[in-house]
Amino acid sequence: MQETKDIIVDAVITWVDGNDPVHKAKMANYIENKSSLNNKSVRMRYDQVNEIEFAVKSILKNAKFVRNIFIVTDNQTPEFLKDTEKAEKEFPNVFVIDHKTIFEGHHQYLPTFNSMSIESLLYKIPSLSECFVYLNDDFFLTRETSKSDFFIDGKPIIRGEWTSFYEDIWYKKLQLLIYNLIGKNEKVNAFGFKKSQQLIVKKLGFKKYVRLDHTFTSLRKSTFNTYYQENKKMLDSNIKYRFRNSNQYVPQSLAAHLEIKNNTFVLKNDYQLVYFQNYKKPFFWIKYKLRKALKSDNKLFLCMQSLDQCPEEKLSFIKKWLSNKYN
Repeated sequence: MQETKDIIVDAVITWVDGNDPVHKAKMANYIENKSSLNNKSVRMRYDQVNEIEFAVKSILKNAKFVRNIFIVTDNQTPEFLKDTEKAEKEFPNVFVIDHKTIFEGHHQYLPTFNSMSIESLLYKIPSLSECFVYLNDDFFLTRETSKSDFFIDGKPIIRGEWTSFYEDIWYKKLQLLIYNLIGKNEKVNAFGFKKSQQLIVKKLGFKKYVRLDHTFTSLRKSTFNTYYQENKKMLDSNIKYRFRNSNQYVPQSLAAHLEIKNNTFVLKNDYQLVYFQNYKKPFFWIKYKLRKALKSDNKLFLCMQSLDQCPEEKLSFIKKWLSNKYN
């Protein structure tokens, strides 16, 4: 393993502009229930309010050690990069990577509208560093970080806690029983972030799992490469779905537990995260949480999930807050 100071670190962000009519039309060709295109549960996974600009700026400001930032998308360009002359001057180390590039050899699965499929192939980004951090477009760094917040001597820091599988938790077993009794098969078979973490960890032979959260993830390219060279069917099984499927696993959880198996990890039982999901709460609550993100030295990460669902007045306040912090 390399010393921490010698490690090269890149950042990878997945992004989609679900408001784009071309993207919507493309999705309509493959989605079975066309009317669901405008459902809240669908839109919140694809719509955006240009928060990716602040995600990138938060890295540039608070993770100066990052060499390159790769934005992985489907034939789209974020608004702040569309002026190529300005982008080359202000963001010389930010690069847009098309799905076709990472799906080389797997083009039969394109187009895809599935983050699990895309995340499974991020390690194939050309020139990607061995050690990289992965984030969604609604993740932000709240304060200055160093390489050692993500990697220690080449070992990725895994943030999470050892947690029981659902079948070992009494109230989850009861919930599943009730769903089966009342015939709510859609609840039983629905995709779930935690369920999909557990799925792959069981396949790796663990009795519990380290539960990941919605935050920056430290990954190593060789971990994916080695595993998928030996388990090609496992890769195909995860990238073949154009939309999320309950049979899919979370690639970050696969990587984390492979590192645990190989004892090439550092476990931190603290997500160091301020997390937003519900914007229906009072204005003072939002302001309180944002102050918490700024004041707490221990909080490094901010996730503002589904900002497109935020009421206009609160969204205006949040975007002004992000602009003041990162511009």
